[in-house]
Amino acid sequence: MSKFFSWVLMVICGTFLLGNFVLATTTIDMSEQVAKQAGYTVTGVTDTTLSENIGKIIRLILSFTGTLFLALTIYAGILWMTASGNEEQVTKATGIIKMAVIGLIICMAAYSITYFIVNRTTDVTTNNPGQVGGVQ
Repeated sequence: MSKFFSWVLMVICGTFLLGNFVLATTTIDMSEQVAKQAGYTVTGVTDTTLSENIGKIIRLILSFTGTLFLALTIYAGILWMTASGNEEQVTKATGIIKMAVIGLIICMAAYSITYFIVNRTTDVTTNNPGQVGGVQ
């Protein structure tokens, strides 16, 4: 069972990681083509700011952590269903579920805070200095 669980976890994590790298290369290639057509020399062109890049890294870490807690919840549910009346196993499963729910709440709160801060930072750095969130 644990071998199957680890394979499923690796496939899920691989899907999240590979998808982000593929999208990143296509947008960089497009921005390099635009710069060449405009007559600029292309050296390390990116289409995102530092705050956006940091936000993407934090979102990726939080997504991975959320996926991990979801997998723990599923594992605990399977453990509980297969307990067959064994109180020790049921107690272990409920403990895992409680900790996974607390972890999910923490991850969701951290993601919300990160999203809010990155959005505000991006608005301030990309819009006019007196304009935050599209409102004067």
